[in-house]
Amino acid sequence: MHSLVLALALAAPVVTAHVWAAPVKAENAANRKTAAKPKLRKTADQAVQPGEFANFGQWQEVAAFIDDMVERHGFDRKALEILFREARYVDSAIQLVKPAPPGRPKNWRAYRARFIEPMRIQAGADFWQTHAQALERAEQMYGVPAEIIVGIIGVETVYGRNTGNFRVLDTLTTLGFDYPDTPNRTARMKFFRGQLEQTLLLSRESAIDPFTLLGSYAGAIGLPQFMPGSIRNFAVDFDGDGKIDLRNSQVDAIGSVANFLVQHGWQSGQPIAFPATVTTTSMNGNPDNRWEAYIGQGLEAKYTLAEMATAGIAANGEAPADLPYGLVDLQNGSEATEYWLGAANFFAITKYNRSFFYAMSVVELGRAVRTARGG
Repeated sequence: MHSLVLALALAAPVVTAHVWAAPVKAENAANRKTAAKPKLRKTADQAVQPGEFANFGQWQEVAAFIDDMVERHGFDRKALEILFREARYVDSAIQLVKPAPPGRPKNWRAYRARFIEPMRIQAGADFWQTHAQALERAEQMYGVPAEIIVGIIGVETVYGRNTGNFRVLDTLTTLGFDYPDTPNRTARMKFFRGQLEQTLLLSRESAIDPFTLLGSYAGAIGLPQFMPGSIRNFAVDFDGDGKIDLRNSQVDAIGSVANFLVQHGWQSGQPIAFPATVTTTSMNGNPDNRWEAYIGQGLEAKYTLAEMATAGIAANGEAPADLPYGLVDLQNGSEATEYWLGAANFFAITKYNRSFFYAMSVVELGRAVRTARGG
C-alpha cells in the first residue's frame, strides 16, 4: 500500500461506518511527477494560466485547509502536505463549471434528445433485465419505482459506461481553491472544499489512496455519480458483501440511489408530475401574469391546486387535489414553454441535480425503458 495511504489511514482511529471496495488500479508513481518547475503562488487571487502547473502546497488557503483537517479530524500534517504537492490543477474543470454564455436560451427538447434516445433506452432495458431482482427489492424496501432508479443511473452514466476519468482529488482541490469568478463563487468554493474534506475522510475510512478515486470534472463518483459526501451519508451496501462500492457494484448503486431519494423527500406511492396549462390572458383579453409568481419558488411542492387555479394554472391530468405542487417550466427556446405541476417526488429528484430538465429527463427515460421492456 502507498505510504501516503498508510499515513492517512493511521492518523486517526479506524472508522468502520463507511467502507469501500478495492480501488481501481493506481497510477504509476512516475505519472504523478511533473518536470515543470512549480511557481510560487501564495493566494488564489493570482490566476493560474491554462495548463500551468500549480503547486497547491504553496497556497495559503490550502495551508489553512490542512490546519483545519489536522485540528478537527486528526490527519497527519506531513501526509497532507505531500498529498497537495502531488495534486494537479485541472483547468478543464474550471472551464466546464463556467456558466453558459448569456443570451443562449434554454431548450428542453434539445436537452431531452440527449438522454431519451435509442441507445440509452436499450442499455436501460438490458440493465433492468440483468438487475430486475435488485430493482424489485429496492422498490419494496424504499418505495422508489424501478424506473426512477433506472432513469437516474441511465442519465448519469449510461449504466456505468461513462463514470469519468478525472482524479477526484485534483478536481475538488482546483474547484475548491480557484473556482471561476462568478456571482456564486464563494458558495461554490465552500461546497467543493467541503467535498474535498469528505474525500479525505472517505479515503482514510476505506484505507485507499485518494488519487485512485476517479470521477466527473466536478468530483462525482461511480455509476450513480455520488459526490464524496453523499457516499459517506447515503450510499448503502445493497449487495450484502460487506462493503460499499459505487464504482463496480451495480446493485450497491441501485440501493444507494433509492436511499438517497428517500432521504431527500421521496414519498412511496405518491405521483411525480402532471402536465399543466397556464392562462396568460384574462377573460376580457387583457394580459394576466399572476401565474409568474409561481415560477422560481424553490425546489419544493408547496401550493394547492386551488391556489394555483386562481392564478390561471391548471393540471391536465388526474392530479390529486389533496397534494401540494410546484410549477415546473421547461423552456423551449423560441418555442412555447412546456408546463408541469411537480409533486414532492419530482422535487426529490431535483435534490440529486438542481435542474427541472434533469428531473424530467430521469422520469421520461425511466418510462421509455419500462415501455421498451413491455411494461
